[in-house]
Amino acid sequence: MKEITREWLRSAECDLEVIEGIRGRESLTHMVAFHAQQAIEKCLKAILEEFSGAVPKTHNLQRLFLLVEPHYEKTVDESLLIELDTLYIDARYPGEMGLMPNGKPSLNVSTSFYELAKTIFVSVKAQVK
Repeated sequence: MKEITREWLRSAECDLEVIEGIRGRESLTHMVAFHAQQAIEKCLKAILEEFSGAVPKTHNLQRLFLLVEPHYEKTVDESLLIELDTLYIDARYPGEMGLMPNGKPSLNVSTSFYELAKTIFVSVKAQVK
């Protein structure tokens, strides 16, 4: 595994650790969504680093997933990727970070985001050994 790939995965793992520390707290579901989006983005960029060496400067999970398809053997729930793509991830103001168009995600939805991020992380890590 390339060192840059390892760094992407370390960073994604940190996002997952944050989620593990806050999941289940209704007041922080938006932060679970934010960190899930970040973890998935970093995992997809790790695949691109490892297999193509070309990582675009984008936060769009759907676009990244299309780019990794030749190198990634798993299928994912694209509806969750679409939902995560609605995050205003460029915001750096606390009131906007991790908000969905209709406000904070529910506990169930935030759990789905976490599970998707964790699944992608585990599969990517196994794939780029």
